[in-house]
Order: sequence, then structure tokens, then C-alpha cells
Amino acid sequence: MKYFTGSYIVTIIGLILAFLWGEHVHSGTGLTCIFIAIILSVLEISLSFDNAVVNAARLERMSKVWQHRFLTWGILIAVFGMRFLFPILVVSIFANVGLIEVAKMAISDADKYAHYLHISHPPIITFGGTFLMMLFFSYFFNKEKDIHWIKFLEEKISHFGDFRGIQVTLTLLALYVMQNFVKEDIRLEVIIAGIWGIIIYLFIDGLTHMMEKHGENLPKSECTGGLGLKSSCFAGFLYLELIDASFSLDGVLGAFALSKDILIITIGLSIGAMFVRSLTIMLVEKKTLTQYIYLEHGAHWAIGALSCIMLVSAVKEVPEVVTGILGLIFIVAAFISSLIHNKKQAQQ
Repeated sequence: MKYFTGSYIVTIIGLILAFLWGEHVHSGTGLTCIFIAIILSVLEISLSFDNAVVNAARLERMSKVWQHRFLTWGILIAVFGMRFLFPILVVSIFANVGLIEVAKMAISDADKYAHYLHISHPPIITFGGTFLMMLFFSYFFNKEKDIHWIKFLEEKISHFGDFRGIQVTLTLLALYVMQNFVKEDIRLEVIIAGIWGIIIYLFIDGLTHMMEKHGENLPKSECTGGLGLKSSCFAGFLYLELIDASFSLDGVLGAFALSKDILIITIGLSIGAMFVRSLTIMLVEKKTLTQYIYLEHGAHWAIGALSCIMLVSAVKEVPEVVTGILGLIFIVAAFISSLIHNKKQAQQ
């Protein structure tokens, strides 16, 4: 209960705001807005459970101070950055419309805003797809990885960690295949967005590794509160925020199928995001990933599936329920496998 107190508070405040906004826009629609916000929050949680597991794996290596910042600063970035400002910025860039004008459009002319966002969908989703695909390959193409869930496969592909640039090569190949099916008038934008997804992943991952290596010879205090680049935890925080951003792309875009009101969408997705972050902290403090050793593997297989679905959805729409169910299957299967492993260990 203590892990989700903040989430419950955010939920209550969010639903009150959704009701008031609904009544302000059109009298009598307050309860409908509450219902939509609840559905959106459930959608966000179902799509992001694997995100919580991946975040927990990295957050375990960070100090208590930065874990707290992930829950406080991070949720502000997730709410106002990814759920509100990011879609407006993207529409402004791809539709060549001023940022202030797009913000006004999002609040006062939801249909027009949704139309522009739909046009921007392929490059947005491609960026997230290539970013997450790099994350997937980097996890499994690691020769130092000694725990394998799907052993006959993971053990073999881990040896590709000696192949420099294999992650980039395979992601670029996936992008090349996908762009052949994209409409010609947006093909260049899609390719550029996909390449930027790879570049930003490499930059943040490289920065994180550099900071962690540099931090090995630093006092522990360097990782407890410092905001400068000396702090490996700061680099890790940026890494987590980008992963969260990539995971939220499909949720943000899919939310417009339920509502075109960006404020209701922001409220609903923010409630879900808060629960996911609370779940992440709980996984860290209860050492869940240590107890259930295959959960992280299942989460990364879910990420691989999600990255492929995102690239496909740049060409053909894929229902969010498919993404949610597929991710849940991997997580549940990994959890059951962990239970079986623990039982065998106890019997020995």
C-alpha cells in the first residue's frame, strides 16, 4: 500500500480535474471524461508493465536519492513532457505550424489537432521502434550475460556480443525493410526519424557507460545527489526517461482512438504512468528481480516484440490490445519460469 499512496492521490486529483474540465467544455460530460481517463490509465499500465521491470533493473544500481527523483522529477517529465508537450512539439515540427498555435489547436480544436498528429504518426512511432530495438539487441547480444531464460536461443545469440555494431546493423536492416512499405511522400521523414532513434540510443547508452566507468573511482557521494556529468546516476536517470518516452509513444498515439481532448488524454495517461513508477519502486525495494530471475528477460523479449510492432504500425495500424497482451504473455511466462526455477533450487 505504501508504494502506491502517491498514485492514489494523483488518481483522485486527476479524476476531479477530468470531471471539472469535462463540465467546462460541455455541461454533463464530466462523468464521461472520468470514465475515459480511467480507461486510458488502465491502457497505460497494461502497455508499460515491461517498462517497469526494465526500469527497476537499472534503478537498483542507483542511490535512494535518485530513486526518489525518478518518482518525483521523473513523473513531472513524463506528465508534462511526454504526455502533453511532446505531441504538440511533434505536430509543430512535421506540420510546420507554430508551437503556440498547435497548443491552442490542441485545446480548442481537437479534431484538427488529432488530424495533424495522425499524419505525424509514422515518423514518431518509427523513432520509438528503432530506439527500443537497439535496447532489445543490446541486452541479448552480451557475451557477459550468464543467466539465460530461453537457453537454447539466448545462450547462442549472447556470443554475438563480440560482433561490434551488430545491434546497429540489424536495426538499420529492419528500418530499411520497413521503409519500403511506407508511402513515398513520408518515406524520408520516417527514415530520418528511425536513424535518430538509433543515434539517441547510442549517445545516451554511451554516456551512461562512460559515467558508470568514471564513477567507479569516485566516492559514493558523487552518486547520491550530484546533478553534474560526474554523476553516473544522472546519466542513468536520463536513460530511464528516454526509455519511458519510447514506451509511451504508442500509448499517447493510441489514446486518440478513445478521446481527442489532449487534457483528458494527459490526465488518464499520467495516472497510469504514476502507477507504473510506483510499481517500479516496489520492484526495486522488494528485490523482486533478484527473487524472480527471468522477469528481466521476459521484459526485454516484450520490448523486442513491441519494437517490431511499432515499426509495423508505421505502415499498418496495430491495435494497442495486441501490444498489451503480447507483453503480458512474456512477463507471465517469465514469472512462471522463475517460480519453477526457485522451486528446483529449493529442492536441491
